[in-house]
Amino acid sequence: MATDVVDLKHASAEGKRQSNDVDACCKNGPGYATPLEAMSGPREALIYVTAVYSGTGREKPDYLATVDVDPSSPNYSKVIHRLPMPYLGDELHHTGWNSCSSCHGDPSADRSYLILPSLISGRIYVIDTKTNPKAPSVHKVVNPEEIIKKTGLAYPHTSHCLASGDIMVSCIGDKDGNAAGNGFLLLDSDFNVKGRWEKPGHSPLFGYDYWYQPRHKTMISSSWGAPAAFTKGFNLQDVADGLYGRHLHVYSWPEGELKQTLDLGSTGLLPLEIRFLHDPSKDTGFVGCALTSNMVRFFKNQDDTWSHELAISVTPLKVQNWILPEMPGLITDFLISLDDRFLYFVNWLHGDVRQYNIEDPKSPKLAGQVWVGGQIQKGSPILAEGEDGKTWQFEVPEVQGHKLRGGPQMIQLSLDGKRLYVTNSLFSTWDRQFYPDLLDKGSHMLQIDVDTDKGGLAINPNFFVDFGAEPDGPSLAHEMRYPGGDCTSDIWI
Repeated sequence: MATDVVDLKHASAEGKRQSNDVDACCKNGPGYATPLEAMSGPREALIYVTAVYSGTGREKPDYLATVDVDPSSPNYSKVIHRLPMPYLGDELHHTGWNSCSSCHGDPSADRSYLILPSLISGRIYVIDTKTNPKAPSVHKVVNPEEIIKKTGLAYPHTSHCLASGDIMVSCIGDKDGNAAGNGFLLLDSDFNVKGRWEKPGHSPLFGYDYWYQPRHKTMISSSWGAPAAFTKGFNLQDVADGLYGRHLHVYSWPEGELKQTLDLGSTGLLPLEIRFLHDPSKDTGFVGCALTSNMVRFFKNQDDTWSHELAISVTPLKVQNWILPEMPGLITDFLISLDDRFLYFVNWLHGDVRQYNIEDPKSPKLAGQVWVGGQIQKGSPILAEGEDGKTWQFEVPEVQGHKLRGGPQMIQLSLDGKRLYVTNSLFSTWDRQFYPDLLDKGSHMLQIDVDTDKGGLAINPNFFVDFGAEPDGPSLAHEMRYPGGDCTSDIWI
């Protein structure tokens, strides 16, 4: 197998854009000049949602749903378009853009294509969202055979655009599901496979998510596990056997040299989503560690090395009638508001969404919390047990007469920070294991109103998208994207 490695000549392009960022504010590239400017952008009217049939037993292709989120529209809170993929068995998962605010200083750049990596099949779909934003279409398919032949990479996950015009996709393993084969795929602006991003011999131990902060010449990636393990469902023994990660990988940007590996230890098992603060001058960020249910803060030291510390810990609950005597919260997604004031995360198993004030990143303060599902809601056979031996369950409201299914999983925040959207599917195999009703009844999507003054979260009773009522049967809803970019897609340089 030949493996292409790209000599990143775009480093000079990154540096040029960075040095000219003042001039960039006056140009008309995609996105916004600064995160704070983005907060004054238009209110969202549409949102794209990946919807999955793979793994559900329904022989239907996964699709991209367009949801109307404009309260003044007669179609508010409805799926108004469905774009089926041309193949079966993809497991659409995360998405990204061909161009974002990192290209704001380039007037020739255009945010017109949504990148849809397929976690299981390895295909990468390029979706035209510009021609008709309400009814996107498939522009191109990057086939897994070409990716494997040129790079050896498979199981693509996170996609980000680069200021050079290239697109970088983290890949979690090789074609056989081994973590050792993971790394970073580069596509050019025409979506051709260029090769790997990282230098030879500098691949991470495990792959998953990543975020880059060019002013600090750093990219940091996180760790899920070996595809051969997680695609079969979660098994605690696989953690003991070393098939899941607990490390952050610190790279030089844009050179792709692995400079440091941070071992998060027993407090940082399964570090998944990772974000720097949006302010490109800041040298700190957070990663959500799913299994240990901790938010870990990482930061740069005076000698340009990086360190980490525990920032937020979710206490596991003692439970009855579950597979283990204690249940972790299972932090599976989080995000940071564009002004870097608030951090939001979900506990997929406990069922709550939390809001923390992080104006002092070293000392997060709980500001809001709301339950929107979970394993311990009233009516479930699972009971939480207090220190006094008394049992209890969480009150979870119905929305428009619907009992809330599963637990909160993916979240997306409006640009102004006042509306949080929530879906509830993690990954079809894990959904089947922990929330089997999701496969029979489908996902749903909620909207939570956010108090950005005093803090606080409240379910919007007027918004409910039922993916259990889809024309081809119940589907699993995962990641969400606005056509104009958002706080989990755009990076500022």
